[in-house]
Amino acid sequence: MEPLLNLSAVLVQAIQHASGIDVAGATLQRVSGGSINRAYHVRLGEQSFFLKCNGADALPMFEAEADGLSALAATDAFRVPRVLGCGRTDDDAFLLLEHLQLRPLASDEDGQRFAEALVQLHHETGEHYGWPRDNFIGAAPQANTPGDGWARFFINHRLIPQLERARAKGYAGALGRDADALLERAPGLFVDYRPHASLLHGDLWHGNAAIDETGRPAIFDPAVYRGDRDADLAMSELFGGFPSSFYIAYRRAWPMADGYEQRKTLYNLYHVLNHLNLFGRGYLGQAERMVRALYLELRR
Repeated sequence: MEPLLNLSAVLVQAIQHASGIDVAGATLQRVSGGSINRAYHVRLGEQSFFLKCNGADALPMFEAEADGLSALAATDAFRVPRVLGCGRTDDDAFLLLEHLQLRPLASDEDGQRFAEALVQLHHETGEHYGWPRDNFIGAAPQANTPGDGWARFFINHRLIPQLERARAKGYAGALGRDADALLERAPGLFVDYRPHASLLHGDLWHGNAAIDETGRPAIFDPAVYRGDRDADLAMSELFGGFPSSFYIAYRRAWPMADGYEQRKTLYNLYHVLNHLNLFGRGYLGQAERMVRALYLELRR
C-alpha cells in the first residue's frame, strides 16, 4: 500500500474538491484496470473507492463513462458503481467510483440472474437510436448522433468510422476490397427487422460483468447508447465467459428474432475492428474473415 499523496498533492486536492471526500489520509493499491488507465483501490478507514487516472486529455472519456454509469444505475436493473467525482488537473484526469466487491459469473444461478437483469435493462427503450452525447468504446471515440433508422445508424456511426481508421492505419487489402460491398448490402439484414431502441451497455464482454457480494449482477465500464439488444448479446458471445444458463434464461424471457446469427457477426465486426485499431494486426485476419463471410452471405 502507498500513501495517496504519492499521486501528487494537486491531484489529491482535485479529487477532494470533485468528490467532497477528504482523501488526504487514504492509502492506495495499484490494481488491474484494463489497458487504458491507471487504476487504484483507495482505502480510507472503513471506506473503499476505485480510482481511475490518465492524462488530462482523457477527461472527456471519464465524463462519458460517468454519464453511462449514471444512466445504467437509473434503471435499477444491475448493481452499478456510484460515481463520486470526476475532474482534471493540468496533468491528470480522474474518475472516482464506489468500490464494489465483485466476482466473475460462474454458476447457473449467476447466469440466470444476469439474464433477468439484462432483459430488464433492454426493456428500457427510447424513441431514437443513439444517445444524447458521444462517448467511447475503449479508448476509441464512438459517435451517437440520434436517428430513426437502425441500419443507417449502425453503418454510419459504428462500421464506417472503424473501417476508415483501419484503412488509415494501413489495414486495407481484402478488408478494403470487400468492406465497401458489405456496407452496400448490410441494410438487407434489416428489411423486415425493426428492433426496439433498447438501452445497451455497449461493451458487454465478460470482463465488464460480475456478481456482487450479495449475489446481485453488476456491470461497469459502459459504452452506452440505444440500439438493438442483439448487439449486447452478440458482444457477450465474442470472447466467451458467460454461463450457458445466461443465454437460456435470456431467450426464455425474450426470444431472439430470426436472423440473429447474421446480425451477431455484423455487430461483432464493430468490436473486432475496434480491437484491430486499438491493439494491432493480430485482429486483422479475424476482421477479414468476418467481412468476407458476411459479404458472401449477403450476395445470395
